[in-house]
Amino acid sequence: MTKIVKKLLFIGTFLLLATSLNAQDYYTSVGIRAGLTNGLTVKHYISDIDAIEGTLVIREGGFVLTGLYEYVNEFRFDFNTDGLKWFYGFGAHVGYWSGNVDNTIGNFGDQVEGGVTIIGADGVVGVEYTFENFPMNISVDWQPTFNLIGNSGWSGDSIALSLRYIIN
Repeated sequence: MTKIVKKLLFIGTFLLLATSLNAQDYYTSVGIRAGLTNGLTVKHYISDIDAIEGTLVIREGGFVLTGLYEYVNEFRFDFNTDGLKWFYGFGAHVGYWSGNVDNTIGNFGDQVEGGVTIIGADGVVGVEYTFENFPMNISVDWQPTFNLIGNSGWSGDSIALSLRYIIN
């Protein structure tokens, strides 16, 4: 069984078990992001339906810092859970890739010897669940990216699971 299938089975099982809990509202949370890109994430709600998220991930022997503006919506289905939400948004990234960068991950441009600075645009779509009686939030998202400067091109391989601790 592939790693992606195992992750999706884990996430599905977790969400099914979590639906019996009620969720709490929160403003700020910090945590880890794990997937094909791994790193740190911070999410802050600026209203009931608007959030900003920042991620710092390791990729291609370097790092990428991303800022996202997200629209957050309640599921309108009868899941009987208040904490399950879906979101979408857009943002930008800046980063530095060291070593040999090629198009083996994603659909980026030609191979680059040495380091390259990248700047680009991002999209995001995902789901999140926030526990009521435990200060944690879990989310799964897809973040397609398009590098405008540096190793230009797009990539749609950034699917990740984030686990965040709720600060307030």
